[in-house]
Amino acid sequence: MHDLQQKDLRFIWHPCSQMKDYEGFPPIIVERGDGAYITDIYGKRYLDAVSSWWVNLFGHCNKRINNAVKKQLDSLEHVIFANFSHKPAIDLGEKIVEITPHGLNKVFFADNGSSAVEIALKLSFQYHLQTGSNSKKKFVAISDAYHGETLGALSVGDIDLYSKIYKPLMLDTYKVPGPDCYRCRYGEERESCSALCFEQMEYVIVENHNEICAVIIEPMVQAAAGMKIYSHRYLARLRKICSDYNIHLIADEIAVGFGRTGKMFACEHAGISPDIMCLSKGLTAGYMPLSLVLTTDRIYDAFYSDYLEKKAFMHSHSYTGNPLACAAAVESLKIFKDDDVLNENTKKADLIRKLTESYSNNHPYVGEFRHIGMIAAIELVEDKSAKKAFSWEKRVGYNIYKVALNEGLLLRPLGNVLYFMPPYVVDEKDIEHLINTTFASINKFFGIK
Repeated sequence: MHDLQQKDLRFIWHPCSQMKDYEGFPPIIVERGDGAYITDIYGKRYLDAVSSWWVNLFGHCNKRINNAVKKQLDSLEHVIFANFSHKPAIDLGEKIVEITPHGLNKVFFADNGSSAVEIALKLSFQYHLQTGSNSKKKFVAISDAYHGETLGALSVGDIDLYSKIYKPLMLDTYKVPGPDCYRCRYGEERESCSALCFEQMEYVIVENHNEICAVIIEPMVQAAAGMKIYSHRYLARLRKICSDYNIHLIADEIAVGFGRTGKMFACEHAGISPDIMCLSKGLTAGYMPLSLVLTTDRIYDAFYSDYLEKKAFMHSHSYTGNPLACAAAVESLKIFKDDDVLNENTKKADLIRKLTESYSNNHPYVGEFRHIGMIAAIELVEDKSAKKAFSWEKRVGYNIYKVALNEGLLLRPLGNVLYFMPPYVVDEKDIEHLINTTFASINKFFGIK
């Protein structure tokens, strides 16, 4: 084993990992990145099919973003954000308000996605407290939700892998069965359904609206749940009922924002504006930690008062509004405009769909291939006709991931779901490598010739 791998295992505790696995499968030490690829210390290249946990938009070491960060570094690296500000943050605030759904006019800065969710929950609770709705103290989320791994974020999540052990520490929240279009209880199809499954959300809200602050949801795609894509009609109905009952709609666009679903923000598919929106991941194109929480003027105004009334939002992070991260984010937004990225992505998304469908349609272990924009997912099943999942103990996705790495492809499966969320700089050759290698790895694992 290389000396760097030995040192890594001696000192470092990696995220989302059983470290004992590393004894037989040590960490790959990456030396450099270029475009859609990363290269390890042995010179082996890997196509980064998951954008390094969904953050990278325009490739590793993008020259434009590199230069923007370098230029900013020469003038200001960081400054306290209370009573002080700087041009990169102001520029970012202005640009993000211009492109997000109508009505989101105020921007609060934080460090990461989980922190953004914590802020959103606290804002909603304090808003209701300060506007006379003292009984509104609980939140609603849907089954299989994922909103981060701090305690508040876990409380509105619903994936036991992350949260089960911490339940004694978590907030009491309403969990509503959410859309499951692959295994629809109503026998409907994702593309044409009328969101009959919304009746369960409607029941919980109607019965308990007096104590509900907000509903939090990942618009259009439940990412960590296995890229579960659902109907825009569900979102539209959720927006209406939240408005009817003075409940905030929190859109967690951390994973699905910035073009991932084919539109700049996933809420646009339903033509809605949330009361609070959380952004991170692709915000800085994968360069630095940064998150934003956008709110309406109505929410902002509930905190705007004389100091002695104690209505201020007392939440802070040491690196709030970091100038380097803001500079990266501003340049990323310029690239979207200059390179007509959303339109260019439609061609790439179509190629990903066509190539994947050509393999998936008759594959004995592909239960469903689903896609939206630049997100695509292959759900592997043990029994296709019964839609029976492989048991988690078999670690099917993980083992295919190891096979694919051998072939120069970085996947990061979600259980039995293999997914693609590549940087937008992938070209036709990259996409062919991505799809061909994925199915070659699947077939090798299952012994299919």
